[in-house]
Amino acid sequence: MRLVTALVALATAVAPLRAQSLLYRSPNLSGTWVPDPGVVQFNFLHRFYVTPSVSGSPHTVINFPTFTLAVGLPAHLTLGMRYATRATSGSGANETELYGRWRHEFGGDRTLAIAVTPAYNTAAKSVDGEVSTDWTAGPVTLLGAVRGMSKAYGVDTVRVALAGGAVVRINSYVGVSGDIASLLSTRAGEKAAWSFGLVFAIPSSPHTFSLHASNVNVNTIQGSSKKTATISNKPIYGFEFTIPLHLSRFRPWFHKTPAAPAVTGDVDAPVAATLTIGAMKFPADTVVIPAGQAVRWNNTDPLGHTITFAAASGEANSELIPQNGAYVHRFTRPGTYPYHCTPHPFMKGVVVVR
Repeated sequence: MRLVTALVALATAVAPLRAQSLLYRSPNLSGTWVPDPGVVQFNFLHRFYVTPSVSGSPHTVINFPTFTLAVGLPAHLTLGMRYATRATSGSGANETELYGRWRHEFGGDRTLAIAVTPAYNTAAKSVDGEVSTDWTAGPVTLLGAVRGMSKAYGVDTVRVALAGGAVVRINSYVGVSGDIASLLSTRAGEKAAWSFGLVFAIPSSPHTFSLHASNVNVNTIQGSSKKTATISNKPIYGFEFTIPLHLSRFRPWFHKTPAAPAVTGDVDAPVAATLTIGAMKFPADTVVIPAGQAVRWNNTDPLGHTITFAAASGEANSELIPQNGAYVHRFTRPGTYPYHCTPHPFMKGVVVVR
């Protein structure tokens, strides 16, 4: 019970990260994402291959699901696993990749992030790892990764792979993405891995979705570093769906929820602007206030929301604001302060302080 209570408490330690959004990573690259503290991330990746008809035999559909489950921890850390029903070693067995990840983000208009991901592949009995980076400027995100494997594909010595990709967001809800990866010093029969996809943010929800084609069936560090050897040159098609589960929503299961205060934050600060949250959106994209004044957010939605600022801003984030609750925050320094709602990252706004 203490462990469950501790995990639930993490949900109040909100971190201003982009979480799992497919609008910021390509199909075969995990990028640098880590879930926010107290968030359990479940991603369902399903790919399938249609075998060609030979001598009048019928086509057969072979399915390749990969499940990702990860929990967000403080200090931009996550622990997780990927489970695939087919191994990249070609043994036909299941494949599990256990991994951890640490992420560091550099602020500014052009966001740069790096991540270190140690992992262990149970099918190959290999200690693997990845150092990844992504850089965002407006509607474009560029991704890169260096991967290492101590026993690649269960029969190999140490191998190294390089990967790169990009995402271009057409608007807040639709984008295109692609990537390519290759082992260094490729051997006979080894070809580069690639993917291309259409990515979508589902309006009024924290979920994202992608439709894509690839030549990779298992989306682990090893699996996405070369073309799957057991398929022909025909692409594998598939989709991915992301599901963040916020542990704070399950608080009543374990203990009585105390009555939330009506207003939190800098409750005595002079308020220059009041924004009413409703219909799963902030009422204005941008609000302008003088330095030393505060903004008050009133939540009229039946769902809880947060006011979460960029990591580099140094501004205090709110806890989950319940229905009919409010949050007040004083801004003491001139500048531009973007913010979003952690449970619903499509909700965004900006406070300009002069």
